[in-house]
Amino acid sequence: MDVTKKTKQIEKILVPPSPHMVGDGFRMCNFFPGGYNLKQRVSPFFLLDYNPPHYFSPTSHLRGVGVHPHRGFETVTLVFQGAVAHHDSAGNAGVIGPGDVQWMTAGSGVLHKEYHERAFSQRGGIFHVAQLWVNLPARYKMTAPRYQSITREQQGKYVLDAQGSAVYVIAGSYKGVEGPARTFTPIELWSVELAAQGASLSLSLPATYNTLLLVIEGEVSVNGEKVPSHCIALMDNEGEYFEVRAETPAAKLVLMSGEPIHEPIAHYGPFLMNTFEEIKQAIADFNAGKFGYLQD
Repeated sequence: MDVTKKTKQIEKILVPPSPHMVGDGFRMCNFFPGGYNLKQRVSPFFLLDYNPPHYFSPTSHLRGVGVHPHRGFETVTLVFQGAVAHHDSAGNAGVIGPGDVQWMTAGSGVLHKEYHERAFSQRGGIFHVAQLWVNLPARYKMTAPRYQSITREQQGKYVLDAQGSAVYVIAGSYKGVEGPARTFTPIELWSVELAAQGASLSLSLPATYNTLLLVIEGEVSVNGEKVPSHCIALMDNEGEYFEVRAETPAAKLVLMSGEPIHEPIAHYGPFLMNTFEEIKQAIADFNAGKFGYLQD
């Protein structure tokens, strides 16, 4: 880390809120907006649901969330353990497993459903996932829906050391290695694996970007301050440089950073718009069948 430059420090460590079930397949800790009232502080991100490792017993029933609508934002689902299947009314379908990412742009409106992949449901096992809602600026709220299935192999990879530590770039770039995700505003989304205690990486991100680190395995320190497993380090908006170090024999984390969208937010259930008049229109369009059709 360049000590001559101003460092970005931890503003706050967020511990996981009490879990609750989303449908019957996702045991989520809602960091925001429910657990912590951060409002524009985490923009362009609006919601983060985190399902820490949880054992689901074998079943012939497909656990998950049935058909529901979205408009005005994107859902980004990251799988760490287990497997998630997706179907939507735009005709997209896919299955993502450990290390994979599903980036769905709801845009003007889509119906979708998410559930445990059939073979995983039948054998049971540890399920560990996160879902992020990425806001869209007003000019893109009504963009056409799209779906990006991004496997671990498709992600940009920057090797950090001989032990196998690496940065997997989903969106944005790290040291010239770019991620495949197409985004509407500047976003950095990386999965970081530190393979040995003491393994580290130095980071430089714009001071004005809102930056969060979710520790999904092990424990790390950020500029010397420890961040426990399953917690989030919310970084301040003062400096650019910081260093992350593994404090356990191995550690994994997800970095989320992006340029904030300085626009009004109107939120109701599965809709994220700029005004409540737009929310009313979204509800009317959904009731009129304008989001397409998808069988539950």
